Amino acid sequence: MNDVSVVGPDGGEVIELGPARIRILEDGGTTAHRLGIGEITLAPHSAGPPQHRHAEHDEGFYVVSGTARFTVGQTEYDAPRGTLVMVPPGAPHTFANPGDEPLVMVNTFTPDLYVRYFKDLRDTLAEGQEMSEETTAEVMSRYATTPATDFA
Repeated sequence: MNDVSVVGPDGGEVIELGPARIRILEDGGTTAHRLGIGEITLAPHSAGPPQHRHAEHDEGFYVVSGTARFTVGQTEYDAPRGTLVMVPPGAPHTFANPGDEPLVMVNTFTPDLYVRYFKDLRDTLAEGQEMSEETTAEVMSRYATTPATDFA
């Protein structure tokens, strides 16, 4: 019999990465690694990661509160509460919080490959590495993800 996962409002593993707080809601353990889910909270007036591309997973963002600004290549999209943004493999993307209130998004990874990125980045920073584009890119590379430098 398969176990059902129930993660309450205070549950999940919390990972602090500078202005971002990631709460892992599903690490892939319940879904045979077909799906991972996180909740991202980004502080007001904060940038997200450098623009990047995933080669092996789809990524979804559902805006719960605040307004996200997604950059896809050279195009910017404002995504208010209630917006869903789906990013297929190969599409350059990043996000930021230009607003005055925290941005909260539910983030999906299909398959769950990228959930481990957040843990690895946290551990890399804990080992004394600085949060930089180079450090982020190195950790991203472990998960079939590369910077989208042609749009930097």
